[in-house]
Amino acid sequence: MVQIPNTPTSADVARLAGVSRATVSYVLNDTGAVRISEPTRRRVREAARELGYVPHAAARTLRAGHSRMVVMPAPALPAGPLHSRFLGELQSALGRLDYTVVQYGALGLQGDESARAWAELRPVAVLIPGTGPGPRGVEVLKRAGARAVVTLGPGRVQGAHALLMDHAVVGRRAGAHLHARGRRRIGVVVPEDRALDVFSRPRLAGVREALRGTDATVTELPLAYTESAAARLADRWPGLDAVFAYDDEYAMLLMRALEDAGLRVPGEVAVVGAGDLMLGRLLRPRLSTVRLDVPSGRELAAFVDGVVRDPGREPGVRAVLDASLIHRDSS
Repeated sequence: MVQIPNTPTSADVARLAGVSRATVSYVLNDTGAVRISEPTRRRVREAARELGYVPHAAARTLRAGHSRMVVMPAPALPAGPLHSRFLGELQSALGRLDYTVVQYGALGLQGDESARAWAELRPVAVLIPGTGPGPRGVEVLKRAGARAVVTLGPGRVQGAHALLMDHAVVGRRAGAHLHARGRRRIGVVVPEDRALDVFSRPRLAGVREALRGTDATVTELPLAYTESAAARLADRWPGLDAVFAYDDEYAMLLMRALEDAGLRVPGEVAVVGAGDLMLGRLLRPRLSTVRLDVPSGRELAAFVDGVVRDPGREPGVRAVLDASLIHRDSS
């Protein structure tokens, strides 16, 4: 029977595993420079779990010369279920790579001011969703020890790696589908919430791009996310025969209002959303949607880890968003 100390140390793990303290350090810090057999690695990890041993983050930082903290600023925009699931998978994958992920609240900070706040945490990497600091802010983060500064959004910032998510592709898929189905008077719902402009404006532009040079027209439809706003829009429906409703939630909101106003879906008005939410499949008619295709959280975590391991790598750009149309009953 092993007596577990109140605060187990690496020496306790070494005694239980029957190895040296150096071996414990190599295994728990995932040091690749020293070859250690897989059975020994398993024995050390099992001993650490049994004792409840937790490495000292500050001491590990001193040894390695950098922390294992990845800062992920909280998005300054409403996060839907798809976005939340994507970020959750990414955080889990980074955790499996032995990074400590810290989500930092915005607290009203913007631009380079936010970069200075993140730099105080001395992270090894910062993964910035949406818009963020400019080149000066990126330099502040690097001087504070951040080996990887990565933006995740529609554009890039000088000095930072960029994982591009160009939402125009979502609108292009929806517009092309509706035109192929014979629809010619097409509306595009644009949320009145200005925080969503970073997604909604490119999607609107994508529909217009897909229909440019055709016999179809595109009408912008501003809409607040309320039942009363959807009902008012449906009551004064401008004779459109199709609508791309920004995402599945807005599509379901508008579809119900259209049917309540006596307009048949898809007979009189075809409806397409985006996001492929489960609830859209349970509706009758089932909701046609644009599914957003992004790399797995494991792939993106590996990208961040690669930049951390090779901080001298030239900042690059990688497109990480594609989309595919799923045709169901509503279009």
